Amino acid sequence: YRWERATPITNGLHTYSGVRLCIVRVDTDDGAVGFGVGGAKAGEREHREHFARQLIGTDPLMTEAIWSRLWSPKQFGRRGFETRALASFDLAFWDLRGCVARMPVHRLLGGYRERIPTYVAGGYYAPDKTLQDLQAEMAMYVERGANAVKMKVGAVPIAQDVQRVQAVRQAIGPDVKLMVDANCAYRAYEAIQLARRIEDQDIFWFEEAVQPDDYEGFARIAAASAIPLATGENESTKYGFRDLIATRAIAILQPDARHQGITEFMKIAALAQAHGLDICPHGDQQAHLSLMAAIPNGLFLEYYPKEFDPMHGKVYLHTPMLQSDGCVTVPDVPGIGCEPNEEALAPYKTAETVIDRERRVTVRTLKADA
Repeated sequence: YRWERATPITNGLHTYSGVRLCIVRVDTDDGAVGFGVGGAKAGEREHREHFARQLIGTDPLMTEAIWSRLWSPKQFGRRGFETRALASFDLAFWDLRGCVARMPVHRLLGGYRERIPTYVAGGYYAPDKTLQDLQAEMAMYVERGANAVKMKVGAVPIAQDVQRVQAVRQAIGPDVKLMVDANCAYRAYEAIQLARRIEDQDIFWFEEAVQPDDYEGFARIAAASAIPLATGENESTKYGFRDLIATRAIAILQPDARHQGITEFMKIAALAQAHGLDICPHGDQQAHLSLMAAIPNGLFLEYYPKEFDPMHGKVYLHTPMLQSDGCVTVPDVPGIGCEPNEEALAPYKTAETVIDRERRVTVRTLKADA
């Protein structure tokens, strides 16, 4: 599926004019169905179709066996489209497991809570967006109930971003947590310059200050600034998070279940817990509801406001809304809560791939941009 945003959003490095989404549906012989979510870019779709052929005839409840069988770095790669494709199936298998057990997945995983604290992710750049516009935006999230908000940095000179951060702190007051996210826009020395100039604004975390593999850079920033560092959305497996933890520089880990699935995510969460670290997952809040409700070291769920997505609240059948205390409640439905709203999504379908039990593949392209 693909749909356009009313206004493109820009972070430290990239501009996004639209939303792309893939819904994975797994059907079983006994009629049980599971839904997973993933990306719709060509590389991920190709890996997904290849994996799907190998999954026919397997037991979808054997999630450990399936992950171990399909995660093959020599054949497909260690991370990227291949792990994201595998993750989308893993999400569907766990959803199916919950449906078979007639239980929400967070309870199958052990269960920790029903209500999850959130932070609102906003503060993007936009043409002609003034400091007053930015202040009004962030104050609006607080008025809706947000106790924590995040803004973007890295796309303009450091002095200008310092002004933006100061303006937001003034607008939201001293009691709301404020995070900044550079989306890997800086070199380490630049990130240190920014961090030192905004420390007095009580920044809760500095996210993706440098490129994801710059472990030495993270260590240098952590040594130079009191602001906690957060990162991990570009990691895919427990091995990458093991290496991040080993830097002793990262305070908050940010796995994305769309990149590693539930099977690997839970191992990452346990690894973080053993090192006294918190988890704040990146991306699609719907994919992380069950996970954040299942672990004791889940700090915040990332929540995207309706202003950035015309399909907000319409993609899934059970979408929790932000409550007045800044929390969301996990849907009390079997599975992971990612059953798609097919009627609302129908106008935005760009392609469909069906793989049947005889291993035939049918690909139907509906729009030229698929």
